[in-house]
Amino acid sequence: MPVFTFEAMDKAGKKVKKDIEATSQDDARAKIKSMGLFVTKLTEGGGKKGPAAAAPGAKKKQFTVGGVSKKQLTQFTQQLSTLQDAGLPIVRSLKILEGQLKPCKLKNDLMDVAEEVESGSTFSEALGKHPKTFDKLYVNMVKAGEAGGVLDTILERLAIFMEKSLRLRKKIIGAMIYPVVVITVAGVILGFIMTKVVPTFEKMFKETGVDMPAMTQALLDMSALVQGYWWSAPLFIGLGIVIYRAVAANPAGRYALDKAMMYVPVFGMIAKKGTIARFTRTLGTLIASGVPILDALSIVREAIGNAVLAKAIDDVHGSIREGESIAGPLGQSGVFDDLVINMIDVGEETGELDKMLVKIAENYEDDVDVAVESMTSLLEPIIIVGMGGSVGFIVIALFMPLITLIQKL
Repeated sequence: MPVFTFEAMDKAGKKVKKDIEATSQDDARAKIKSMGLFVTKLTEGGGKKGPAAAAPGAKKKQFTVGGVSKKQLTQFTQQLSTLQDAGLPIVRSLKILEGQLKPCKLKNDLMDVAEEVESGSTFSEALGKHPKTFDKLYVNMVKAGEAGGVLDTILERLAIFMEKSLRLRKKIIGAMIYPVVVITVAGVILGFIMTKVVPTFEKMFKETGVDMPAMTQALLDMSALVQGYWWSAPLFIGLGIVIYRAVAANPAGRYALDKAMMYVPVFGMIAKKGTIARFTRTLGTLIASGVPILDALSIVREAIGNAVLAKAIDDVHGSIREGESIAGPLGQSGVFDDLVINMIDVGEETGELDKMLVKIAENYEDDVDVAVESMTSLLEPIIIVGMGGSVGFIVIALFMPLITLIQKL
């Protein structure tokens, strides 16, 4: 019977190298698996590799286009948390999840991470080599889990955090999509009326020589303006985007834009509450995971995406270095409500800041849900009235000369 030499890992993640007799490589793999081991390498006849010798991690990476979406990374974290909770070694968990993925950037990154961990790197060190996929928040939470020996718990907490963040992001984006789509469709319809319908009536009015009321003349002037300069609309939109990006690229400009956004009716309130919810949940999750407070603040500052809040975090960072509290500088920023400041202050005094921050995040996420629903309910009648008023103006402006013409006849 042929003899196979194999390398494998046990449930504790330790490497095992032995010989085994088997009729074929498949039989050898089945026997090794029955021992509770995970095969990483299998050779036959004194070191000659069989056709199935390559381990899953030895697969060649495929060329892919694009990055890793938030949804994809969230699903991966949820699945990895489940596998770690079941007690599987981290390398085996990574290879199982990598094998389930279709060719994509995340699949390639997981191959690299698994190889790095097999080579002796820690899981967090391996993740840190792929910053475009695993940001500092992700890596530092994993690092804290490894240091405390509670990686499964930290991954579960990270999965919950990412799921809630993704849900909040979807709700805010969904709230913005509805009015943009409706206004765009309305603009296209009105553009068609102004460039195709109104000119037909204008030609008829000129042929009959009917006097133009002021409303009708205003409509004809607007129609001529749209026909003559319709090409400038995309130009102005493009120019606006370029100017916005140029201003946002400057720190002072970014701060001014984020500050102004908070005062926009309805939208500003949603953006503000969403930002505070993201800040409190991220900071609370990091502190609960064992990340030092100063490191946690630095990570949150980069992940928050709001210059006004980032400045407030800088002030908090300096305040803590001098032995002061978090609540004071946050209150001076003008971003947070008194209720939030008081809850953070209580959390510091009781030593349960992480729980208090998560509770604030949950309250603000509920507020965002209500605000999004209210905004949608408010925008529907406003858009309907706006559309009705525009169409009504066009109809009345076109029918006034027709009535005069009918009376003459």
